[in-house]
Amino acid sequence: MSLKKAYLIVILVLLIDQISKIYIKTHFMERESVDVFSWFRINFIENEGMAWGAKIPTWLGGKLTLTLFRILAVGGIGWWLWDSVRKHHSKYLIVSIALILAGAFGNIIDSVFYGVMFDHSQGQVATLFSDKPYGTLFHGKVVDMLYFPIITNAHWPSWFPVIGGQEFSFFNAIFNIADAAISVGVGILIVFNKKAFAKQ
Repeated sequence: MSLKKAYLIVILVLLIDQISKIYIKTHFMERESVDVFSWFRINFIENEGMAWGAKIPTWLGGKLTLTLFRILAVGGIGWWLWDSVRKHHSKYLIVSIALILAGAFGNIIDSVFYGVMFDHSQGQVATLFSDKPYGTLFHGKVVDMLYFPIITNAHWPSWFPVIGGQEFSFFNAIFNIADAAISVGVGILIVFNKKAFAKQ
């Protein structure tokens, strides 16, 4: 696969990711939810950028540390993509790296720029290019909106050890297109491992 095609994948994923995020930011208030199907909702939340809303402690540099680490990681992934194309590695590997790169870059855009591009979304719909932004450069929040509550309000069988009778739901994660691209890219590497890393 050529580098041009790999970059095309990155650009397409980035466009879809950013268009969807900007639309949600400028049409929804935070925590606003819309049912699309019984198993799929648009549920707008924002987080500091780590999985499940986790934060880096302030003594480790907080949000800025996470953003800078991500920028370094994207540089490394970008080099990996270039090197894999140069060495004519398999399409499985190149596509998966391109998806991971696009996803990581998509969330970096939120982290770096959204704090100075939008005002806040609590109790109001955010304004793009607001004169009163909610944050500063490198301190933006990542926009998530895709929610697939496939199983809700279910209970473990009473005979099940330790958690028997307790309520559970399946797939509580709320994510975005960038997260999905990273997950698909990693999934390709896992499922098609032998083809992805086949010797040339």
